[in-house]
Amino acid sequence: MEGSCNILIIVLVLLTSSINLISSLEKTNVEFIRKSCGFTAYPTLCFNSLSTRAVAIQTSPKLLAQTALAVTLDSTRTTSSSMVKLSKVHGMAPLEVAAMKDCIELLSDSVYNLKQSLEEMSQPGSKNHRLVMSDIQTWVSSALTDEDTCAEGFKDDPKMKSVVRGKIVNVAHLTSNALALINRQ
Repeated sequence: MEGSCNILIIVLVLLTSSINLISSLEKTNVEFIRKSCGFTAYPTLCFNSLSTRAVAIQTSPKLLAQTALAVTLDSTRTTSSSMVKLSKVHGMAPLEVAAMKDCIELLSDSVYNLKQSLEEMSQPGSKNHRLVMSDIQTWVSSALTDEDTCAEGFKDDPKMKSVVRGKIVNVAHLTSNALALINRQ
């Protein structure tokens, strides 16, 4: 019986040590994300969108940038779908319809550029790293320009501009943050 108690105590000590180690690693990962997000234009949004993925990101700048791109891509796809639904609302003036069509096309381009960037970043390092990073920076910058251009298409209609801008701003901020994290590679 005494041997069983000793084994139980050893198991409990090891379990407690493992839990403390995991907790310590998670804190380190979260602090890495917080510190890295401090270099972005929207640090709170950056941290809130990435901290829940701390275990996957660990303390890797590349995984952080890839995850930021993946979050941005998901959000851009959702926003694009939302804009398609909004475009089907009746009663829009012809200029609004044209601006909405342009906006949907720009968001589609943005999704394409973000997807291309994420795919390229996920490839093993067989290509020239500097050239690949330059391409990714160009594609993500282009996505950000597309998003900003979309919102500007409604400058003559304050109400519609406000609605569209409300949908686009979060995506543009996520894209800006992803670009900042990519630039720190």
